[in-house]
Amino acid sequence: MKNTRFLLSAAAAVTVAAILLSGCSTPEETMSESSQPQAPSYRYEHELNVIDDNYRNYYQVFVYSFCDSNGDGIGDLAGVTSRLDYIQDMGFNGIWLSPIMPSDSYHKYSVKDYYAVDEQYGTMQDFEELAAECEKRGIKLLIDLVMNHSSNEHEWFKHASKSLRSDPCGEAKDKPCLNDNICPVHDKYIDYYYFTDEKPVGTNSWYRIGSNRWYQAVFSEQMPELNLDNSAVRSEFEKIADFWLEKGAGGFRLDAVKEYFSGNPEKNIEVLNQFMKHCKTVDPKCYVVGEVWESFTNYTKYYSSGIDSVFGFTMAQESGKIAKTINGKGADNSVKSFAQAMVTVEQKLASYSDTAIDAPFIGNHDTNRGAGILGYNETKIKAAAGLLLTMSGSPFVYYGDEIGLSGSGRDENKRAPMIWDSEGTGLTYGPPDMERQENRFADVQTQLADENSILNYYKRALRIRNENPCIARGTTEVLTVPGQDIAAVRRTFDGDSIVIVYNYSDESKEITELDGLSEMQIRGYLTVNSAEEVLLDGGLTMPAYSIAFLTGK
Repeated sequence: MKNTRFLLSAAAAVTVAAILLSGCSTPEETMSESSQPQAPSYRYEHELNVIDDNYRNYYQVFVYSFCDSNGDGIGDLAGVTSRLDYIQDMGFNGIWLSPIMPSDSYHKYSVKDYYAVDEQYGTMQDFEELAAECEKRGIKLLIDLVMNHSSNEHEWFKHASKSLRSDPCGEAKDKPCLNDNICPVHDKYIDYYYFTDEKPVGTNSWYRIGSNRWYQAVFSEQMPELNLDNSAVRSEFEKIADFWLEKGAGGFRLDAVKEYFSGNPEKNIEVLNQFMKHCKTVDPKCYVVGEVWESFTNYTKYYSSGIDSVFGFTMAQESGKIAKTINGKGADNSVKSFAQAMVTVEQKLASYSDTAIDAPFIGNHDTNRGAGILGYNETKIKAAAGLLLTMSGSPFVYYGDEIGLSGSGRDENKRAPMIWDSEGTGLTYGPPDMERQENRFADVQTQLADENSILNYYKRALRIRNENPCIARGTTEVLTVPGQDIAAVRRTFDGDSIVIVYNYSDESKEITELDGLSEMQIRGYLTVNSAEEVLLDGGLTMPAYSIAFLTGK
């Protein structure tokens, strides 16, 4: 059955590639599709300015669906290693691996062993080789760390469950247990979780264990909640962090941070603060980003913990500022409003921490794909990438977004296989219950050869970002420039500055009313049609949906 599924998937990929090349997406009336280039593409003229800090361009990889190295139809760590040159060439200098630890689930968020690699993904040696190859390339490698819950197949939970079914030995808690299997009085692992004699009224997050006990599991019955109020549990995760840092990880993405103590952000922040202090003591360059799926006001509070980054949900998904700027209408959804939002984000983060690094994104494994959010419109996809990759901080790009990969609806659909070429090289099954995805755009190999592709737009944007450290690290100032669909900001860092000008109207514009324009020169530009150019000759001539990068002469 598995082999059949794989053959069907590979065949589908070939078919999809053929469809893509014939062009099947329908542009919206307000934003036309980009035509094939008729002139030489933008040439990189500048040296990369490599700074070894925690400001990075991160590429999120769901290993299961990324690249299969051994022909079993499941992505693996060796497959990730085989694509490092591609990731580096794109301009990414950080990778976030979705969970890689042993798990019975396809998503791997139900961890059975925090000190091992899931056998579907390979071995610990495979991880160490991946980490070593990342280090050679200057790529920081993050792993997903799930501290909110474990699997119900984890030894901690199995041990506790067995003890709960035993009779007390009759000896005091501070005395040795008289039972061979340890009883409820003496088993420390019982306090690693939340158990109760009676199911709490009015909740569906408690599940029966044995005849008279219940345990809490907010996300699913298979993922019991860990008790992070227990100092022993916190110590366990400090040891786990030590282990993976020693193995070559450069940091962690922390899952479900706001659920450590649901409804109690102060306790969550306290847990983060302790964890961050430990990690920074072990490795001062360690980078930690937390998932706090909350409003802007609420998730920014978590920066007071000392965490490096918290995902910027204010920019993400259909309801986020990036999508609204591209899809919406009116002053509140204009590029001018977006420019002001960048300043607001920076100021808010700085009010909590002077080391805060924003972590904006468009979509990830929990959201609809960026291409779908933007109506599978090529111009919109590029324009949204332009906004994301000109923000300060460390942007995160979900694998496949750089080729406009499809995926929306059920969770499995959002983790569809990466399409490397029309031959099905490295193609995976995808999650078992994934619905067939109709991809609207070409595979990686085809897009690499097309100067006007979504992929090459991402590549140019990342290159410009890496050439100019001010973009990621600088403080933003909004500049005065006429027009609702025109915006300009100055980003300043370490005595240098860069001016970023956006024309997000659907027609070419000439900008003359920008202070200091006569003293500037073009550092780079992004156009949705690679045949078009940004010109500076008296005024600044910008094609529709273009971005100009200006520096002093």
